[in-house]
Amino acid sequence: MPTPKKERNPWVLAVAACIVFIIGGGIAALSYLAASSKTVYIDNAQIEAPLVDLSPTAPGVLKEVYVTEGQTVPPNTVVAEVGTELIKSTAGGLVVTVNNNIGKQVSPTDIIVETIDPAQLRVVGQVQEDKGLVDINVGDKASFTVDAFGSTKFEGVVSEVAPTAKSSDVVFNVSNQRQEQNFDVKVQYDTAQYPQLKNGMSAKIWVYKQ
Repeated sequence: MPTPKKERNPWVLAVAACIVFIIGGGIAALSYLAASSKTVYIDNAQIEAPLVDLSPTAPGVLKEVYVTEGQTVPPNTVVAEVGTELIKSTAGGLVVTVNNNIGKQVSPTDIIVETIDPAQLRVVGQVQEDKGLVDINVGDKASFTVDAFGSTKFEGVVSEVAPTAKSSDVVFNVSNQRQEQNFDVKVQYDTAQYPQLKNGMSAKIWVYKQ
């Protein structure tokens, strides 16, 4: 005669499930703490390169612009005409901004065309002074994600930590009534390896502490 199976106590099953959940959560928490203790996370970052501003040397009427945004131009290319002056590119590069106010009066303080050198693209993040700034050094390895490519990880190296704060980016800390400054951290990467990364893309950075 077969032995009847014993019914499992639902309370025992519930307690066992809770234990598994707590242990799993504890392991996840420890993993997170271990990872965070080895990295500095920078949420506010962007891919960018130094801008080259092309402007007239004297006031005049903007007669014509010969380039468009997204166009790549070689050095010494005529990009615009103001009055009798031909404005030329310096090092060349990618055109990112164009002033199309044809027929308007412009001055030497007005930017007619802006270019960048795509080979100089960097990931530039802003970190608050009390959010791990002291742990970031030039030469530290870093990884970053770009919003346009989801969770795909890219690799780079910290090439610069700003010596002064960005005065325009001030965060007010209510807890101690102090103003906290943000500092730029630049991460260099192989632009030839990641040609899909474009100027202006939003990013997030993880800097690995030494």
